[in-house]
Amino acid sequence: MSRVGKLPIKLPSDVSFEVKNNHVTIKGKLGSLEYDLLPGITVEKVENTLQVNRADETKQMRAMHGLSRALIQNMVTGVSEGYEKVLHVIGTGYSGEVIGPWLRLSLGFSHDVMLQIPKGITVEAQPVPRTKGSKADLQSIIRIKGIDKHMVGQFSAETRSVRPPENYKGKGVRYHDEKVVIKAGKAGAK
Repeated sequence: MSRVGKLPIKLPSDVSFEVKNNHVTIKGKLGSLEYDLLPGITVEKVENTLQVNRADETKQMRAMHGLSRALIQNMVTGVSEGYEKVLHVIGTGYSGEVIGPWLRLSLGFSHDVMLQIPKGITVEAQPVPRTKGSKADLQSIIRIKGIDKHMVGQFSAETRSVRPPENYKGKGVRYHDEKVVIKAGKAGAK
């Protein structure tokens, strides 16, 4: 059996689960998510847990078993707790702000980059106040929140890809816990 697929999914008390014609609907305090089960995969409720089962032992079915279980677990976590990614905008003169349904990024290009915020995602951008003696180039903090893990991760990756952190000064957009290895510049250069 798949190591991931055989694990039961704990269902919090405020989350409801329903399956009709291989269509899973999970509702919680933050919203609801839906998923169509792959052929040969079934889900059953056993007390306060969900158990994902497969029809046979083929290699592809074992892979789909683990995938389906992971996606359903992400849905349960999303509707009960939600997901959040935090991005840091680093670089002098760089900034990020939310304007209606758009995220405006000023990242040193000749123009501002406008990214449309998908439905189901909330984005907050706040400038970092400068303190006396502060040498950090952190300009803005962008928080991307939502119940769908895929959408939150996808929009975070699109935002970061506008100006990924470069290796010499570390300027750009990076995840809050991302480590950027700074290379040494030319000898004698300042």
